[in-house]
Amino acid sequence: MRRWPATAICTFIATSASAGLLVAPAAADTPHPDRQARQRAVRLLPPPPPDGATARAHLAELRTAPEGSMEGYSRGRFPHWATVEGTCDTRESALKRDGQDVVTDAACRATSGRWESPYDGGVWTDRQDLDIDHMVPLAQAWRSGANEWTTARRRQFANDLESSQLWTVTDNVNQSKGDKDPALWKPPLTSFYCTYARSWVDVKWRYALNADAAEKSALTDMLTTC
Repeated sequence: MRRWPATAICTFIATSASAGLLVAPAAADTPHPDRQARQRAVRLLPPPPPDGATARAHLAELRTAPEGSMEGYSRGRFPHWATVEGTCDTRESALKRDGQDVVTDAACRATSGRWESPYDGGVWTDRQDLDIDHMVPLAQAWRSGANEWTTARRRQFANDLESSQLWTVTDNVNQSKGDKDPALWKPPLTSFYCTYARSWVDVKWRYALNADAAEKSALTDMLTTC
């Protein structure tokens, strides 16, 4: 069998490549799975709260006071969900923001997608399994000073997409939380304690809401996980 000199082989490869005669195997055109994952839509989540050190400083600044009463409260005192743009309201905007590969219809309703609840790690593909949780619940805010706000201020609080106030979570987990503060309820995933406490403190600090002593103690403990 005739053997080609190494220099001839190199010359042949270089010439063929420049002429477009050498074609990479089809498999090389397929992105690596890790690259495919990076190329998929990135889950944005709510805007991140300040770091642990800042959260501890802000927690110390919150006015310590017992919770007030529920007298005069109704969810209607916090108008939601507000229109964000076109046919999209706050709820639909949060669903779109927090999911992956979310498809919406002409009315801006999510018709498909994938959502992971940060409170419990549940993964869902049906919007009916999801709630949009107010990090600081409306009734809790009412008892912490929001009863003295204007309706416009309460509307802003209930529809706030600019802070860590709104989260897409498993519906029954949100229902178990209700209007409880961290002294009475914490998310099932202990790995989320740090973000949860930082977010709770940030919302209360932004809106100058009160916190009672037990609530502050629970938040202090949760912040030690940061």
